[in-house]
Amino acid sequence: MSYREGHHFSLAKHNFKGNAGVDFSKVSDEELRELWLETLQNGMYGLCFSMYEDGQKPGDIITEEQVSRRIKTIRPYTKWVRSFSCIEGNEHIPRIAKKNGLKTMAGAWLSEDLELNEKEILGLISLAESGDVDIAAVGNEVLYRNDLTKEQLLAYIRRVKDALPTVEVGYVDAYYEFSVHPDLVDACDVVLSNCYPYWEGCPMDHSLNHMRQMFGQATDAARGKKVIITETGWPSQGSSLKGAVSNAENAMKYFINSQVWSAKEDIPIFYFSSFDESWKVGAEGDVGAYWGLWDKNEQLKF
Repeated sequence: MSYREGHHFSLAKHNFKGNAGVDFSKVSDEELRELWLETLQNGMYGLCFSMYEDGQKPGDIITEEQVSRRIKTIRPYTKWVRSFSCIEGNEHIPRIAKKNGLKTMAGAWLSEDLELNEKEILGLISLAESGDVDIAAVGNEVLYRNDLTKEQLLAYIRRVKDALPTVEVGYVDAYYEFSVHPDLVDACDVVLSNCYPYWEGCPMDHSLNHMRQMFGQATDAARGKKVIITETGWPSQGSSLKGAVSNAENAMKYFINSQVWSAKEDIPIFYFSSFDESWKVGAEGDVGAYWGLWDKNEQLKF
């Protein structure tokens, strides 16, 4: 049973059309904002945790106070929190989330830096042994970035599985990677799939159907194992990508559609992301800074 079963979605009167999503054709700008806020208040399965304030970036050491403040901001709206690293203050995220009654997907960030990888793996194992990890994510888009060989990645996954026999262990990557690498599925307890219609240039009107297809492909590849959408979202401003237009209207529509679909079909989704982060403007371009439900000053956007 979905934790949201019993919630009354007044937006259902706007005619949720399955693959197409909510019929926004007669929704005014003001009503769209009201529906966005109502959807947020109905609650999410999961939310990706944005770590860094304006002027901060990976490599900076983040305080426990900062993490605690942000966890308390998002706590009323989500059941799970996902973190991406286990060092430099990221280790505070699952500990503080647990203290606030949230479930945790804690990630070890793996890269070409084998020395840092060792710290990440040891940090993840330590957090899980302390009871602060519900799902351990060993790496994020490592194969997509071509940072490690598949053999190196599999070795890390097996090492964590051996160390944590009572914790679900998985690996996060783009949905199609699991079709290409069935041995990766074999090594994981759960398939952790990133699904971004935006990054494939999909127009908003077709985005929900496209995400359903992505989830379906990951589900087929999982061969009976549980599949979780570990990232999906839409930027509220910045340069657009083909038919995918980055603006506030589409960001609100995509959030509403993804959450109504998640609730109706009991699909576990970690939405990306909680807060805007100014540092994320490199490879992602200017849209990287605008994926949050809250802005960089920790205020709800809409």
